[in-house]
Amino acid sequence: MRPMSNSNSGQRRRRGSDQPTLKQVADTAGVSTITVSRALNTPERVNEATRKRVLEAIDQVGYVPNLVAGSLASASSRFIAVIVPSLANAVFIEVIRSLQETFEARGYQILLGNTDYDLDREYQLVRTFLGWSCSALVTAGLRHSEACLGLLGHWDKPIMEVMELGDALDLNVGLDHQEAGRCMARHLVARGHRAIVYVGACLDRDYRASMRFTGHREVLDATGLDAPLIELDRLGSLAAGATGLDQVLADFPEARAIHFANDDLATGALLHAQRLGLRVPEDIAIAGFNGLALGQHVTPRLTTIQSPRETMGRLAAEQVLRRLDHQPVTQRQQNVGFTLMVGQST
Repeated sequence: MRPMSNSNSGQRRRRGSDQPTLKQVADTAGVSTITVSRALNTPERVNEATRKRVLEAIDQVGYVPNLVAGSLASASSRFIAVIVPSLANAVFIEVIRSLQETFEARGYQILLGNTDYDLDREYQLVRTFLGWSCSALVTAGLRHSEACLGLLGHWDKPIMEVMELGDALDLNVGLDHQEAGRCMARHLVARGHRAIVYVGACLDRDYRASMRFTGHREVLDATGLDAPLIELDRLGSLAAGATGLDQVLADFPEARAIHFANDDLATGALLHAQRLGLRVPEDIAIAGFNGLALGQHVTPRLTTIQSPRETMGRLAAEQVLRRLDHQPVTQRQQNVGFTLMVGQST
C-alpha cells in the first residue's frame, strides 16, 4: 500500500498549479514524448526498462492521461466522481443518494468508486476518474496516499471531502468525530458508569472510529477512569457485535457499559445480550454511533449518535455546484454537527 498522509500532518500539497504535461513526463524520464505516448497506449512497443522509467516519471510529476478523445479532450464531462470506502455500509449509501439527487437535478451524473478502505485502490480510482475529465471529485474522508495527493494537488477542478472535518484540499463538509466520541463518553459517565469499554473494528482502516475512541479516552482520562479498547478484526456487522460482547465479558468482566464504534456492532451486541439472558442496561449498557434505523427498532431502543448523512451529501453537492457555476464559496468548510439520541440501552 502506498504511504498514507494524515489530514493533519501539514503535508498536503498546494492546489492550483498547472497540470503536468506529457512533455514533463518525457523530460523526467529522459525520453521523447512519442516514447511516453507509446508506453501508455501501446506498451508492447516499448522495452520493459523504458516503460518502467516512464511510469515512475508519471507518478513523480502527477501526470494523468486524458481518456476523452479528440476535440473533447480539453473539456469537462457532465460526470462527477464519487469515491467511498464501502458500498455495503448504509451510512455511505445515504450520502451517495443525497449527492446523486442533488447533482442529477442539475444535469450531472455520478461515477461511483468503492475503495474497500484501501488507499492504493483509491489512488487507482482517482487516476481513472480524472482521466475521464470529470467535472469534480467527491471523496469520503481526508486521508489519501502521497501518490493520490500528488495527483489531486495538480488538479484544478472542485474537490469535496466529506464525512469528517480537517485540513481539506479544497472543500469540506463533515462532523467532528473526536467530539462525537467525547459526547457519548460524557453521557455514559453521567449515567453513573465507571467501567466502560470501547469496541471498534479494523481501526487502521475505519480511522474515523479511531478518532471517536480518542475523544472517548480523553473524557475517561479526565475523569480518572480507565479506557480499555477491544479491536475486532471484522468491520461492523451484527455477528461482529455479538463477538465483541463475548470478548468484553471474557476480558473485562467488571465492565458495565460498552461504547461501540457503530450501530451495527451495538445492535448485534444488544441482541446477543438478550440471548445470554443479560438485561440491558441493568447488567450492561450499550451505545453506538450513526443513528441507523436498525438501532431504533430493537428493544430496548439503542442510545446512539446520529450523523446527518443526507444533509451532508446535499450540502456537499450544493457547494460543488456553486464552484462549477463560478459562484463564490465563502465557507469552504461546513460542520454539520451530530445529535445524541438517548434510548433505553444506557
